[in-house]
Amino acid sequence: MFPFGLGHTLPSKAGEHDTMALLPLDGAALYPCMYSRSSEPVQFERDCEAVMVPQGDCVTLPAGSYGYITQALGGSYTVFVDGNLFRIAGKDGDAIGKEPPPGLQLPDDASDAAVEQLVWQQLRACFDPEIPFNIVDLGLVYEAMLGHRDDGQRTVQVKMTLTAPGCGMGGILVDDVRSKLELIPTVVAANVELVFDPPWGRHMMSESARLETGMF
Repeated sequence: MFPFGLGHTLPSKAGEHDTMALLPLDGAALYPCMYSRSSEPVQFERDCEAVMVPQGDCVTLPAGSYGYITQALGGSYTVFVDGNLFRIAGKDGDAIGKEPPPGLQLPDDASDAAVEQLVWQQLRACFDPEIPFNIVDLGLVYEAMLGHRDDGQRTVQVKMTLTAPGCGMGGILVDDVRSKLELIPTVVAANVELVFDPPWGRHMMSESARLETGMF
């Protein structure tokens, strides 16, 4: 979903890595490919649901497939398989030999401030599957508000955007945000709304994200 061209390098043999490449997409700026010599090789132990990046198509990767983990952030995995990138949800991490993420803990008498802290922690655990930046540092979260129900349970309302309105991963990212927020104890529902006004701009990125990407 990031408006950069991504370069993919193809391993000619298992364990063999070619030089990192850069490929322009529609005249966009260049961004370094995540696939590198440090990428972890994996073999799928079972059939696994996955989402193709950046198209957003849902597919099943068969047991026995070989690939490389290019990103493991926020409890999900981006895996390079047969020249394509796929996002693997944390709940399916066992398919590539990974433990599921631990559950969240919160005292029964937790204050709103404590819950809000967990809300932002969970938002920072949502990552663009193509690049190693969370949606908060990318400036995609416009609003996150806590609500209350009569039974004492909480709700969360989020307004967020995308770096590119036509991104195929938009729906996947929204679902990821919603599911992570609903893992918070006492939060029974999270409503995540995609908005495009104001449009996203690089000035919305955190300083660390701008420095890392070279976008000023």
